Amino acid sequence: MSLFEINNVRKSFDGLTVLHDITVSVEEGEVVAIIGPSGSGKSTLLRCATMLETMDSGSLLYLGETAAKNGPDGWTVYAPPADLRRIKGYFGLVFQNFNLFPHFSVLRNLTEAPVHVQKRDPGEVEKEAKELLRKMGLEGKEYNYPQQLSGGQQQRVAIARALAMNPKMLFFDEPTSALDPELTGEILKVIRRLAEVKMTMVIVTHEMAFARDVADRVIFMDGGYIVEEGRPEDVINAPKEERTKQFLARFSDQGAIPSGGQE
Repeated sequence: MSLFEINNVRKSFDGLTVLHDITVSVEEGEVVAIIGPSGSGKSTLLRCATMLETMDSGSLLYLGETAAKNGPDGWTVYAPPADLRRIKGYFGLVFQNFNLFPHFSVLRNLTEAPVHVQKRDPGEVEKEAKELLRKMGLEGKEYNYPQQLSGGQQQRVAIARALAMNPKMLFFDEPTSALDPELTGEILKVIRRLAEVKMTMVIVTHEMAFARDVADRVIFMDGGYIVEEGRPEDVINAPKEERTKQFLARFSDQGAIPSGGQE
């Protein structure tokens, strides 16, 4: 059984279709990278998957539980609010701009939702949060505020905050796009470590070498369609579709896809 499935999703904004009948499934422990040019529908797909956007049509399942399905009229119908709240607990989402609470300390950013949403024991949650911060290399930053941290540190807090909810999988929307190259390396190391412990992840990224080295599967999107999908060594190193070749040629020209090894 797939941990996550989104089937035949269509989404339009103001009459412009941005997702055309997209279907993606993810197995437990799998890392899927979604690549493609700006405006290809990558982030919209992620927002539909995490219910930040409503689908026009299509179905959405987590652990076999239906979050949304097509109604009799062909439009998407979502599960009752109580069911959606439970299903939303199965995943975490890390945004490109961190989205931390600026008036909360680092520690409270991690503990707020587990205590107040999941109703877990505050002492236990705080202990787990401090351990997560230690693993993220943020020991000693518990009582700092987000504005006192670098961009890379803020993104590591955002990842720790998502993990504090004990999700089954994580979604990342361009997690390094707001960071300079040095700080980008910090975040890619964290995601690489999560991949090593078999955290299920879907990552929208423009880091081609990283996608090739860490993902189990790469999806190339363009114009709201999945153009090519497969093993990273096939899609990135030896793409079959002409559009994929054109897109990746830009990165090769810029030296962003070395021939092998780690970036």
